[in-house]
Amino acid sequence: MTPQQAVERLLRQLAIERGLSKHTVAAYRRDLAGYLEVLEARGVTDASAITGEDVAAFRAALADRALAASSVARHLSAVKALHRWLVDERVAAEDVARDQRPPKLPQRLPKAISVSQMQRLLEVAGADVDPGDGSGDGSAASDGAAVDPARLRDRALLELLYATGARVSEVIALDVDAVPPADAEHPLIRVTGKGAKQRLVPIGSYARAALDAWLVRGRAALAANGRGTPALLLGVRGGRLSRQAAWEIIQRVAEEAGVPGVSPHTFRHSFATHLLEGGADVRVVQELLGHASVATTQIYTHVTADTLRDMYTVAHPRAR
Repeated sequence: MTPQQAVERLLRQLAIERGLSKHTVAAYRRDLAGYLEVLEARGVTDASAITGEDVAAFRAALADRALAASSVARHLSAVKALHRWLVDERVAAEDVARDQRPPKLPQRLPKAISVSQMQRLLEVAGADVDPGDGSGDGSAASDGAAVDPARLRDRALLELLYATGARVSEVIALDVDAVPPADAEHPLIRVTGKGAKQRLVPIGSYARAALDAWLVRGRAALAANGRGTPALLLGVRGGRLSRQAAWEIIQRVAEEAGVPGVSPHTFRHSFATHLLEGGADVRVVQELLGHASVATTQIYTHVTADTLRDMYTVAHPRAR
């Protein structure tokens, strides 16, 4: 088996058996492409003949490219996954990448914006839409004029991101049937996360109203431009809203709101941080975010601890 064949079989297993998203599989492919180039340059044509020296040569090539530590770690992770697979499939007798250690990454705290900044963003997103009373039938512009369906969609997108803490890829993957009935006493949305794992996340009255306005007054107008899709959020051509389009919507609204440094993940980080600051249990937040380990969620406790420290320093008469 050639190294190229081994990579293709690994990618197929990641996609089919482990259920990784096409974006994750594509990232593995990109990272392993550089490894294949190094192996080819070293004359390696048999996957079972790869040695620890070949892996070390690839790491040296990464160092020559002066990549960030996170990029080096990601490349090495893909290579280590390949060699674990070679051993599992009995293509290779030993894991020649097992001794490779990724560079130590600096701890980066998630970027969250304040509650007031988030409120400003959502107000700007719904500036042309009457939010109504949360019953779902308020969708007319405040001056009685027709509402651009794209604005209704934009508001629904941002309200959903903040209400659920879901990744942008998870939100744009939602179909119409994921939306709970209008008369649901405790509305929940079923979100499909990494590894095709599903979780139920509640949504509040603001997100519910934004969704109702979009579904009742906006979606049909954009759907008429396409060939029919079950997607909840649509682009201007009637197909499922893309990640790039969602990013552009967020950037535009953030610019209009005067809130800098906002990305799709800002909504997820803010969701978690605001819940913890409000007293939510970290394990509840873990479930809502779909984290496999509570250790991943606990990084947000550092953010709230910093907030508490700053508030203490400002407010306590003997703090300084």
